[in-house]
This record gives sequence, structure tokens and C-alpha cells, in this order.
Amino acid sequence: QVQLVESGGGLVQPGGSLRLSCAASGSISRINAMGWYRQPPGKQRELVATIGSGGSTKYADSVKGRFTISMDNAKNTVYLQMNSLKPEDTAVYYCNALIVRVTTIIQSSYWGQGTQVTVSS
Repeated sequence: QVQLVESGGGLVQPGGSLRLSCAASGSISRINAMGWYRQPPGKQRELVATIGSGGSTKYADSVKGRFTISMDNAKNTVYLQMNSLKPEDTAVYYCNALIVRVTTIIQSSYWGQGTQVTVSS
């Protein structure tokens, strides 16, 4: 089994910062990529940022220059540093990982349980 455990969400004022963490554990052979998605109230889930095992990154236009994704390969952990937060960043943030398990050569997608981020004064 594989588990993704997120932490770091909460309430922050506009212009503030938060750092999200997501640790993957279980029977992991290789992590090919990790990323963050978010689902604002009443809207569909959307991509925030992704990072490949080699360090290549991709960001949604709405967060470029404000959010930074990074990964600690030794800890199987991905981080999302969020600066200059805006009310429109309010959402449930989900961690995603593309993982090859020890018992198979097939890559599968795994999701965390989600963490709430609320940006409000």
C-alpha cells in the first residue's frame, strides 16, 4: 500500500505565506513525479504545480512567481511554499504522486486526503 499524508494548511491573511508538505510512504519502488492540485469551493479540481523526479517543474499561470514546489527525494516528500496569498487561493489542496510500487512495474496515481487553505482577513 501507498499513503500520502499532507500537512500545513490553515487560515492566513491576504499577503501571507503558508508551506504545505506531503510525505509518501509504503511499498514504493520509485516516485516519478509529485504535485499539488486544488479545488476551490464550487469549482473543479485544478493543477497548481508539479515536479518530476529530475527536478523539472510546472506551474499554473495563476500561481507563477508566488508559489514554489520542491521535493526531497530522500524523504519522499513534496513541499509547496505559497507566498503573497490571495483570497482566490482559498481551496482544498490535494497532493498527488505518480508511483511505481515494489511489487509491480506499473505507474499508478495516488492522492492525499486534502488540506484546507483559507485566505481571508
